[in-house]
Amino acid sequence: MDFKLESFSYGINVSYSVLTGFVKGHRRTSSDVEFKEKTRLDAKAAMNQELLRIANTVTGNKQRVLSEFEEFEKLFHRYLTESPSVDWDKLHLLPNEAIKAYKDLPAPAETEVKALLDQLVVVKLNGGLGTGMGCTGPKSAISVRNELTFLDLNVQQIETLNRKYDADVPLVLMNSFNTDEDTEKILAKYNQVRVNIFTFTQSRYPRVNRESLLPIATNFGPESAEGWYPPGHGDIYASFYNSGLLEEFIKQGKKYMFVSNIDNLGATVDLNILKDLLQSSTTHEFLMEVTNKTMADIKGGTLVEYEGKLRLLEIAQVPKDHVDEFKSISKFKIFNTNNLWVNLEAIKRVIDEKTLHMEIIVNPKTLDNGLNVIQLETAVGAAIKSFDGAMGINVPRSRFLPVKTTSDLLIIMSNLYSLRAGSLIMNPKRAFPTVPLSKLGSHFSKVKDFLYRFASIPDILELDHLTVSGDVTFGRNVTLKGTVIIIANHGDRIDIPSGAILENKIVSGNLRILDH
Repeated sequence: MDFKLESFSYGINVSYSVLTGFVKGHRRTSSDVEFKEKTRLDAKAAMNQELLRIANTVTGNKQRVLSEFEEFEKLFHRYLTESPSVDWDKLHLLPNEAIKAYKDLPAPAETEVKALLDQLVVVKLNGGLGTGMGCTGPKSAISVRNELTFLDLNVQQIETLNRKYDADVPLVLMNSFNTDEDTEKILAKYNQVRVNIFTFTQSRYPRVNRESLLPIATNFGPESAEGWYPPGHGDIYASFYNSGLLEEFIKQGKKYMFVSNIDNLGATVDLNILKDLLQSSTTHEFLMEVTNKTMADIKGGTLVEYEGKLRLLEIAQVPKDHVDEFKSISKFKIFNTNNLWVNLEAIKRVIDEKTLHMEIIVNPKTLDNGLNVIQLETAVGAAIKSFDGAMGINVPRSRFLPVKTTSDLLIIMSNLYSLRAGSLIMNPKRAFPTVPLSKLGSHFSKVKDFLYRFASIPDILELDHLTVSGDVTFGRNVTLKGTVIIIANHGDRIDIPSGAILENKIVSGNLRILDH
């Protein structure tokens, strides 16, 4: 019997497990292969039909939507046909010369800094919401220190460079459809600041029902808002190109972009790295900042050699029987900070020549209504294999200060750091350069609750490890040293009194301080 695409007789309700595997122990036959291919074709055709139907509900820029859908369909087709795991036997540890040592980089002379900075564009990934920390709106609008937000600090950093060196470093924000409108309103307060700020919006892709492999959105209206997602920061290359900003910056003589997460407060412009990129006898089109792994970073992506090229290896791509090996800090000693320096001309080239390739990250989610969906994403660092002369550089841990949770916020707000022109400087009184490990329980997960439970941020200058669980509050001027574990069991409450000094202590049970 001839198979026809328009019949849709096999695949509209075929799950991915059918498309990618068979019952264990079942011998694959030619009919199995034929069935698998037909279900793939059907799933692809059904997706195309549904996307065209949804596109007809668009009232705005339909051409942009169709262009984004075309890119999504390419990703979806790869999802149907590619294995998400690497071939472990093809993977090799990097030779020493593939990773530069930051300490070996010379600093630029004061007189050459302006010329270096005028060739740079700073791009911040600004697509995330603050919902994970109990806030509404863009995460970049959360106050993190001295009532200054992530965005405030980033603008301050660039303004300081521009004023000090009479330079023109633009700040570019890659927003998502979730953050774009609110961010544009916030930017109005920077009109008098000496920074040219640009924005562009990344793509909008449809969430896919894990069973039917069809979009869960039915249209572009607000009633289908939960059906869409921004497809990871790997989307930066195409979206930056399509915005017209890439071409404009190239015309202005800009050579490199420094891209990082807006919530990484250690990701400041580094003049030593910039000098090395612009004055090296060898062109490095892509430079990834890595730093040494600790036990807190065992799930972080690492650089490896794969099929003769540098490759970013994420834990989602590791075969299950090698996950423990991947987590070993003695074998895989570095991880990706997501601070990247990329040549602008090279970005244009790989997009024009269609040689840009990034592995798919399959992100499964369960929505509030219980529906299981998948999001197909890519990571900005995964593009490293598409660029010539790509390298890693092992940077100090101080260049990786992400604030993902209130546990991180505690560290950033503490006396461990001081703030200077938007940059965090570690307190010289800290005896060792490592950051304490902080684990605050669910009672602290929202910023509002976090601030309520700390009358003032404790002195943690000599802290190594803090774990807090349950209903716990802290008075003023508390000092924490060494390893401190505070556990209030269900129904109990612990109030750490003002002025308390806890050094290498475990506190549990019930301790309440009542007003007299």
